[in-house]
Amino acid sequence: MKILKVISLLMDYPTELLMEARAEIETAISDAREISPQQREDLLTLLTRLADSELLDVQEAYTELFERGRYLSLLLFEHVHGESRDRGQAMVDLLAEYENAGFAIGVKELPDYIPLYLEFLATQDNEEARFGLGEVEHLLALLASRLEERGSDYAACFRALLQIAGTVPELAMAAIREQVLEEAPDNSLEALDKEWEEEQVTFLNGDSVAACGTRPANVQAKEEIAVPVHWVDFNDKAVPAGRA
Repeated sequence: MKILKVISLLMDYPTELLMEARAEIETAISDAREISPQQREDLLTLLTRLADSELLDVQEAYTELFERGRYLSLLLFEHVHGESRDRGQAMVDLLAEYENAGFAIGVKELPDYIPLYLEFLATQDNEEARFGLGEVEHLLALLASRLEERGSDYAACFRALLQIAGTVPELAMAAIREQVLEEAPDNSLEALDKEWEEEQVTFLNGDSVAACGTRPANVQAKEEIAVPVHWVDFNDKAVPAGRA
C-alpha cells in the first residue's frame, strides 16, 4: 500500500531524502484513494511545510516534538508497557512477526518504531495492513489527539492511518479527547531530569541500560541511529529498506 510508505517517510526524522523525493511523494498522496480528499490535502500541507523549510529547522522541531519525553514517543510499546519487562517480550513477539513475514530489520532501530512498523505493513497485502493498523488503533487516536492539542500538523499522519484502518478519525479521537485535555505533557526539563534518574532497565538481549550517563531510549540522538526509511520511488516494485 503506497500511502503507508508515504506516511512512514513523512513521520520519520526529516532528511534530504524528503526534499529530493517531494514530487514523487506529492503524486503518491494525490493518487491515494484509501484516504479522503481532506486527508490527502492535510498530508500535502504537511509535506509542503517540511519541504519548504530549512532542513535543520525541521529536524530541531521534530526532535523537540517527538523525542522529549514519552508523551509523543513514536515507539508503540512506550505507551503500552513503559519500561516494564512486558515491553521486552512484546519486542520479541513483534520481531518474530517481522521475521515470519520475511521482513528483516537492517537498521539500528527498535521494532516498535512507528515509521518502521508502517514500512513493514506496506509490504503486506491491504487486508493484513489494515488489520495491523487496527491492532494499534487506540494508540494512533491517542497520538493524533495529543498532536492536535499541540496544534501540530503531524496529526494528519495519524488521522490518515486511522482512516486506512477503517475508523472514522473524529470518532476515535473524540472518545479520548477528555483524557488528553487532562494530561500533563512530560517534555518539561523537570520531567526529563526525572527520567534520566530512573533505575536501570533490562530488556530484549538482557543488556542493562543505566539511567545515569546514558540517554533514555526515546531521546536517543539521531546521529547515533540509522534512519530506517529510504524510499527512493513509490512504484509497486520498490523494495523496502528493511527487507533482507
